[in-house]
Amino acid sequence: MHALTLRAGPDALTLLRERGLRAQDIDILPGASGGAKWLVLAGLDRYLFGTFLAEPRTRPLHLIGSSIGSWRMACLAQRDPVAALERGHHAYIYEQRYTRRPSTREVTEVLTRALDLILGDRGVDEILAHPWARVHIITAEGRGLAASERRLLLAASIALAAAGNLVSRKSLAWQMRRFIFHSAGDETPFAHLSDLPTVHRSLTRENLRAVLLASGSIPLLLDGVKIPGTPRGVHWDGGVLDYHLDLDFGPGEGLVLYPHFYGHVVPGWFDKSLRWRRAQGDNFRRALLIAPSDDFVASLPNRKIPDRRDFYAMDDATRQRSWQRVVDESARLGDELAELLATGRLVDRVRPWSP
Repeated sequence: MHALTLRAGPDALTLLRERGLRAQDIDILPGASGGAKWLVLAGLDRYLFGTFLAEPRTRPLHLIGSSIGSWRMACLAQRDPVAALERGHHAYIYEQRYTRRPSTREVTEVLTRALDLILGDRGVDEILAHPWARVHIITAEGRGLAASERRLLLAASIALAAAGNLVSRKSLAWQMRRFIFHSAGDETPFAHLSDLPTVHRSLTRENLRAVLLASGSIPLLLDGVKIPGTPRGVHWDGGVLDYHLDLDFGPGEGLVLYPHFYGHVVPGWFDKSLRWRRAQGDNFRRALLIAPSDDFVASLPNRKIPDRRDFYAMDDATRQRSWQRVVDESARLGDELAELLATGRLVDRVRPWSP
């Protein structure tokens, strides 16, 4: 049984056949939204962040994420990324305990404490001063009704956004605007994005924590976040606009390495149930997607990847045991990738990208 599924766009497949997978060839590493789903990537992230990408680099590696994906990227950009990951996994599993019907304030406070554990005392400075990691964090700034923190108005804006999205993703611009906070300066490869209104801002010591919290602030579940230096409006979960990051990654000679929960990509949060809205691969010509295989997922507790519904389906103790087992089992993902690289058999397992 293979634990991994590997898919590559045509440009990536050509490069992999010529050189194999090399850390120095990777230009961009995306991290998708998905809440508890990040736990299934724990073993793969430990190998990628702690071993494969740990060697010195001569050119920057651009990390981009929304929601929990941005938290993963924040782990990679710390001095000891594996330790940051372990703090994050522990906090996400064991520090999330809620009353029966938690308010948005309660959920926000719990996840703020989890984020503080991930960053520790030095994480912010380490991210900003990292010698080669350039972090990009996506948030969604509320516009119109979505700029309100009143629950009824916010719910109305979400309903309008979902209805408009059925016709076109571009309609989301009526309710939200994409912000990308980053540490790349003029080197960012995302300056050209025009599919949705996009604003770029620098990450700073004053705003980084708030930006990371905002990137995971699901409307109606958490409070919106006001970010220092952005005087207007509140910011929400970046995954509302960019759920799995179906972005134009731009031209380049290097690879986009995409460790992902699934073998498919969903553009926005409102597209989850719209099977015709799956990414078609145009943006992933130079991407290698690495995901848990169907067989691996079937071996997990309840035969599925963790998700937010587990909070309602299980008591805390059961959920914690289940999620911890997923983290433990996920070591097989990192082990399999390491073996494929060591034996030179990775390219033999890669399939061409398909929707």
